Amino acid sequence: MESVPSQYQRVLSGMRPTGRLHLGHYHGVLKNWVELQNEYECFFFVADWHALTTHYEDPSIIEKSVNDMVIDWLAAGVNQGLAKIFVQSKVPEHAELHLLLSMITPLGWLERVPSYKDQQEKLKGKDLATYGFLGYPLLQSADILMYKAGLVPVGEDQVAHVELTREVARRFNHIYGREAGFEEKAEAAIKKMGKKNAKLYKSLRTKYQEQGDHEALSVARALLESQQNITVGDRERLFGFLEGSGRVILAEPQSLLTKASKMPGLDGQKMSKSYGNTIALRDDPETLEKKLRTMPTDTARVRRTDPGDPARCPVWKFHEIYSDDSTRNWVVEGCKSAGIGCIDCKQPVIDAVLNELKPIQERAREYEEQPELVSTIIAEGSEVARDCARDTMEEVRQAMGLAYK
Repeated sequence: MESVPSQYQRVLSGMRPTGRLHLGHYHGVLKNWVELQNEYECFFFVADWHALTTHYEDPSIIEKSVNDMVIDWLAAGVNQGLAKIFVQSKVPEHAELHLLLSMITPLGWLERVPSYKDQQEKLKGKDLATYGFLGYPLLQSADILMYKAGLVPVGEDQVAHVELTREVARRFNHIYGREAGFEEKAEAAIKKMGKKNAKLYKSLRTKYQEQGDHEALSVARALLESQQNITVGDRERLFGFLEGSGRVILAEPQSLLTKASKMPGLDGQKMSKSYGNTIALRDDPETLEKKLRTMPTDTARVRRTDPGDPARCPVWKFHEIYSDDSTRNWVVEGCKSAGIGCIDCKQPVIDAVLNELKPIQERAREYEEQPELVSTIIAEGSEVARDCARDTMEEVRQAMGLAYK
């Protein structure tokens, strides 16, 4: 976060509404969001436009999923009092920034994003020869840059998207940050800091630019962040002046690597709707128990008396997440000696999953019974997000010569 001013130390993350959320979403994303909201200013959004990049031919699933997904977020512990919850399409400035960024983004940058060809390969049954699919990483960049988000929680496979966002921001600032009279405005801003701080800033700037002293750069950034006598615009200007570039209009984000979800599917593969191996957060107890009881096990255990190997059994992966050491030892010993049957082995997992989901489902029912409350939460969060977006777009339009009077 060193390269991003403290006032922009925000977290931005979104999720596409393409169906019911499951345990993989909970362990891979939502639990992380709940932790982040207590440490950062968080913006969490329903990425409904992103869902259209692969589900444009049947958007009905998107419409049905938006409110359901927000209910799952709230039930999982995302707090509308701590985080801004909004729907992407309710902030049309995202589309405007995407359009304007597309004017300066080289086509090759989009074509080389790793997930572009990977997704085409995985989704061969869909016609993805559209600009929307090619350009979705740039729309993602617009989502991030709109809120000057400093941290973007992603898995390793999404780091390339954040790097693209950094390149786009850098290119934008390089092209449009050199406003008329930039140096004169920067010098005027320095004077507002007071003699002592102005002298220190200039000294640190010289050390960095002439000697490559990165510690001086960090100290200078901290100095700027602490200043109360300069505007946000002046601060951005002085960040650029410090580094020898133009004014920083769009802040470069940093990837916040999240742990890969270890939540397996019912068949031992990654839990995914496309594999049909999920446990939805709102599956009723009877459905959930049936899914877990009919999970495949070690194929070597044809009869109850046949010994098995937990390492070959999908159920063991659930024990690794939900069971304590004593239960896992009981499973290993009982399975290898045929001392316990597969139904016995599954029961602690069934109990643990039911216990985990019970409070989430109780909260979900409360929100299901109050659809107006959910709509209000989305509307209020979207309005806060739009206020931020308007501020950013005012700066962008001004920089690009589009702020007509």
